Amino acid sequence: MIRVVLADDEPVVRFGVQAVLATAKDIEVVAEAENGREAVDLVARHRPDVAVLDIRMPGLDGLDAANRIRRHHPDTKTLVLTTFADDAYISRALGEGAAGFVLKTGDPQEIISGVRAVASGAAYLSPLVARRVVDQLATTRPRQGAKQRIEVLTAREREVLGLVGAGLSNAEIAARIHVVEGTVKVYVSTIFRQLGVRNRVQAAIIAHESGIIPA
Repeated sequence: MIRVVLADDEPVVRFGVQAVLATAKDIEVVAEAENGREAVDLVARHRPDVAVLDIRMPGLDGLDAANRIRRHHPDTKTLVLTTFADDAYISRALGEGAAGFVLKTGDPQEIISGVRAVASGAAYLSPLVARRVVDQLATTRPRQGAKQRIEVLTAREREVLGLVGAGLSNAEIAARIHVVEGTVKVYVSTIFRQLGVRNRVQAAIIAHESGIIPA
């Protein structure tokens, strides 16, 4: 069972997300919070597998909460709920430890998929969020193009990067390319170092930017 702490300052949104997650037999919402500070406290108390955090909350917002959870409770992964109005948060979000981003107004199934993905150690980006993030990064950072950046990777490393971008966990990637999970961990560590990224979300963004996500 995947145990979840849910945080959003809007009761209607919390009710809706909880209702969506309740349809998944392998997911249980163990506590709900109205702000980021309460979410961090509930994570400390319940030690859930995943914290689902609204990106904008009064006081401590979802990104600050994700950062604190990453530093103090690394076993709990964070999935951020966002809207198209949150572009100003995007560049900051990538460094705050969130493992995934889901659009509030998107397909409800994406929230379930996102929770399952980050709980398994994978990154998750709703397709529309990924496109928004890529567009935002293109206008906010004068960096080498993604296709040029991945040229330092071997063909196998690029394949693994594409699967990371598709939201697969290390175990799922291992099964896909017929190697042991430990080998995938080595590939992922090498990819992070070669690309200069800190986490799977940042790596997934480069995979999306470079167009190597498998069909």
